[in-house]
Amino acid sequence: MRHELYSGHNLYDTTNTMLISGAWIMTNGLHTGVGRHVGEAVRDHTTASTNPSTHVVAMGIAPWGIVEQRRCLVNPKGSFPARYPRTAPVAPFCPLDANHSAFFLVDNGTEGKAGGEVSFRAHLERYIAQQKVGAGGRGSIEIPVLLLLISGDSAMFKRVSEAVHASIPCLLLAGTGGAADSLAVLLEETQPGEPLKALAIKKMQGKFPEEELEGLAEEVERIGALRELVTVYSDQEGLEEFETVLLKALVKACKRSNEASSYLDELRLAVAWNRVDIASTELFRGDILWEPSLLEGPMRDALLGNRPALVRLFVENGLDVGQILTWKQLEDLYAGAPEVSLLHQLLERRHGTGAEPTAPPEYQLVERSLPECLLPHVARILHELLGDVCAPFYAELHPDGHKGTAVGCTQICISGQAKGPLPNGESVYCNELSPNPWTDLFIWAVLLNRREMAMYFWEMAPDAVAGALAAACMLRELSHLETEAEEEAAMKELAMSFEKLAIGVFGECYRNGEPRAYKLLVRRSHLWGGATVLQLAHQADARLFFAHDGVQSLLTQNWWGEMDRSTPVWQLLLTFFCPPLIFTNLITFRNVEPRSPPSTRFFWLRRWHQFWVAPVTAFLGNVVMYLLFLFLFSYVLLLDFDPPPPKGPSGTEIALYLWVFTLVCEEVRQGCFVGSQPLLQRIRLYFQDTWNQLDITALLLFMIGLVCRLIPQSYESGRTILCLDFMVFTLRLIHIFAVNKQLGPKMIIVGRMMKDVFLFLFFLGVWLVAYGVTTEGLLLPHDRRLPWIFRRVFYRPYLQIFGQIPLDEIDAALIAASNCTYDPVAILMDNAKPCTNTYANWLVLILLVIFLLVANILLLNLLIAMFSYTFSKVQGNSDIYWKSQRYNLILEYHSRPALAPPFILISHLHLFFKRHIRKVQSSKGRHFLLELSEAQDSRLLTWESVQKENYLVTQARQKRDEDTERLRRTSQKVDQVLKQLSEIKESERRLRTLETQMEYCTSALSWMVDVLAQSDIAKGKQPPPIRKGCNLTGKQYRKYYGVKSFSRAANEASLSLLNHLTQKTKGNLNSLPNFYILAKLFEHFLFTDLELVLPVILGNRKLLATLVKILVAPDTVVSYNSTGPFTSFKRRTCGSPGVAEKTIPTLVSPVMDCLSLIEVQGQ
Repeated sequence: MRHELYSGHNLYDTTNTMLISGAWIMTNGLHTGVGRHVGEAVRDHTTASTNPSTHVVAMGIAPWGIVEQRRCLVNPKGSFPARYPRTAPVAPFCPLDANHSAFFLVDNGTEGKAGGEVSFRAHLERYIAQQKVGAGGRGSIEIPVLLLLISGDSAMFKRVSEAVHASIPCLLLAGTGGAADSLAVLLEETQPGEPLKALAIKKMQGKFPEEELEGLAEEVERIGALRELVTVYSDQEGLEEFETVLLKALVKACKRSNEASSYLDELRLAVAWNRVDIASTELFRGDILWEPSLLEGPMRDALLGNRPALVRLFVENGLDVGQILTWKQLEDLYAGAPEVSLLHQLLERRHGTGAEPTAPPEYQLVERSLPECLLPHVARILHELLGDVCAPFYAELHPDGHKGTAVGCTQICISGQAKGPLPNGESVYCNELSPNPWTDLFIWAVLLNRREMAMYFWEMAPDAVAGALAAACMLRELSHLETEAEEEAAMKELAMSFEKLAIGVFGECYRNGEPRAYKLLVRRSHLWGGATVLQLAHQADARLFFAHDGVQSLLTQNWWGEMDRSTPVWQLLLTFFCPPLIFTNLITFRNVEPRSPPSTRFFWLRRWHQFWVAPVTAFLGNVVMYLLFLFLFSYVLLLDFDPPPPKGPSGTEIALYLWVFTLVCEEVRQGCFVGSQPLLQRIRLYFQDTWNQLDITALLLFMIGLVCRLIPQSYESGRTILCLDFMVFTLRLIHIFAVNKQLGPKMIIVGRMMKDVFLFLFFLGVWLVAYGVTTEGLLLPHDRRLPWIFRRVFYRPYLQIFGQIPLDEIDAALIAASNCTYDPVAILMDNAKPCTNTYANWLVLILLVIFLLVANILLLNLLIAMFSYTFSKVQGNSDIYWKSQRYNLILEYHSRPALAPPFILISHLHLFFKRHIRKVQSSKGRHFLLELSEAQDSRLLTWESVQKENYLVTQARQKRDEDTERLRRTSQKVDQVLKQLSEIKESERRLRTLETQMEYCTSALSWMVDVLAQSDIAKGKQPPPIRKGCNLTGKQYRKYYGVKSFSRAANEASLSLLNHLTQKTKGNLNSLPNFYILAKLFEHFLFTDLELVLPVILGNRKLLATLVKILVAPDTVVSYNSTGPFTSFKRRTCGSPGVAEKTIPTLVSPVMDCLSLIEVQGQ
């Protein structure tokens, strides 16, 4: 946007406010007044700004004739850049400002006279207004032109007049003096359509030359005719930001039309400035019909510019995202990712264009663009972030419209490289609408780490629980790749927010329907690559989600299978060792509807199947058989480990080998035949589990030890390896503790403490090496045996930590005489005992004391403190960690065969025959993987959406009750009150204007009444109605009603009449004649002799009560007012609207006649 600035003072802050918009600011370019302030502000902004897109351009358009030292800018040889010296200016010349980016020096042949640049400036403005810019460089916004007037001389009146007649909005900064203040005052004190010329001449006298006032007043008159294009802003009274005022001033230029296309540029500018308040109040106020096609461009700009509030506004005003988001537009959104974003870097790496630029970003004239083929790269990124639990995204995109390898819109991408143009690609693929627009936009926003945008798209997208967990997974993986600490923390925080949203929505579902909530956990989500909610939660490491009661309830139900979950463990053990007890009532099974007609045979088979396929039974069998395996292993190692062949191995050892073979078969089944993924993917998933890695290590060690044991030369090595392998197999028992609620969390604590010990060893190792090497060099400098050196350097100081201090080898006073030598050769060759060097023995003892002080007291207490901190930190969350690991344990034993090794071979043969011969699918799959029909899935997602809305409403209600939200609402109400106060001030100003006009009208009417009363034309005519004489004095009143004057005797007689009527009416005001007679008598005394009647009225209670009733009667035109009863009575009586005009003289005439008669008799 281009601002026009004119001379003024104290403008530095105002200019800084304008700089945030990335505007083009055009001044006179001179180092004086506004030009100097603008230059300084632009200089400071450019120095502080790091974003090239927000750099401000300050251009100076100066008349050549007033530029100081202008001859220095002329060189016939064309030497650039020009050297421009700064000297003291001599009026009327002025030097150029060095902080402007460019200068246009206009020469019209004059010297020392300003104004020669006006014509050129007008042409330049028109050219700039024809150019287009936009968010992301799309070229969709016509550059709006705004005339900003700060102070200014008399020439500015014509400048403003020409601008508004050219439909250019103008913004006046009141309080800056000059032309700006004069125009602001004139526009504020007048109304539309009111002549301004006379008032302008009056207001501008003394401020501008007298000979120019007439012309200036005419220009003001022209400006007033288009005052809707002029906005007045005062920094002292303005409640809105300056940026808001600028945008409102631009919107004013379009308010004369109701066509939406007239407001499109202003809408795009509101998007560029992120002013949703202006868009909602000025552009979406209900009288403009926005076609969805007109909102597509602003919607794209709002998405690229991260404007979530505006995106929400567009959707609420009729924009259907499902009808506008095509695959091409989705690729454009990914291509518009900021260069500094992690997504942009990942896409560059996938495409192979991630080379570093040779120049800094601020010096690059052309932005690096992402490739056209983007969705395949996005699919690969999503696969890396979400893992193998989700099928590839966008796999259905193909140039033929069939499923296949994903391609871009303009070229086919294979392994990230273009393979030629795509024929007719855009008509088949690019223009197709996305089937899941909200989900695609949600993924895009998450990858860019745009919090509010992602939250809004999540609210609009289906499959809320799965989507939230997928977002948490993506963000946590992205945080590991992010190098910026703040961005990494923001990603982790947003991931936790989405995990809490998933917990909240699922909790709402669980409270309103457990069976449906269970289905929600295990159903395949087609929007997220066929993954289940539990798989996404495990991939996202969503421990809090697994700790939810609903998830744990499902896991417990699947753990016990069809058996009752309250079955004691001893009953399970008894039934395990005595299978016929299955058919008794010892084990209680849940009531499940039979799938076939009941029969005795079916009952037995079903009971048998239900017991053995339960994961708890498989776990119990594996634990029992594994303990037997360890017992057999230890028996062979300790009692029956025969020599190598031909004397061995024994029968028990061969049985051990067969048992280990069944373990190998089970590990092969788990790694290669579990799951529906490709083989390499299944193997990779298998090795990601720590316990599987331990199993493979144990089996590999056993095989190596077995081979070495069978070879006579390596028999002892094989025995050693097998002994170590027994330790590894025994450590595998820790895994079974995970099922226990007390022992499971302790595993987490032990694991964390092991990390603490590993870190502690670094500190301990430093002291061990320092002390060990020093004491070894001081005590035994002649010993060259490396094994003994390493033992005394590392092992002896380590033992000293635990109290084993060999003083007879360290302290010279305790060293006993022995057969030792100082000869290094004898020590090395004959293994003779080396003698201890006692030269610096005192230093050794000091080092021993220091070492024990640091190691035993400092380091060990540090380790204890670390353990205490870890325990206190993990103890509170260990239950959450354990519940997450419990899912892995239950899932593992849910997929295991019913029989444990070594009988597992029978289960393997049964599975092979069932899967590959009979082609029968496992019935266990429905427990953790549920495939629903399209109708069932749609109904379930609809139910989930309802629960999501309920949860969001509850959260919004709770947020409204928070103190912070209350303060925010209070602040908004205060802003509204301030805005209403400003409107009240405007109304008061208008009322003052109306009162002035009414006073003028009243004076004119009074003059007309006096003239008519004195003339012969009005003689014998009825006096004017009382309504017309509201503000008349008592003298005028008597003149209008033909009563010249009343003497005191007449007044006393009328007072008697007043008393008589009061007695007669007895306070009854229902009689209209009596009421008006009393009222007119009372009014008579108000205008004639108030001093006479007031004491009488105050002394007569009945009369006073009657008059009070007259004043406060609700059915009359008389009422009490805070300004005084008599004044109110006079005003309301004069303007009594409830009585016909012809009735008043009829009722008043008898009273007036009576008073006249009394007056005549008195005379």
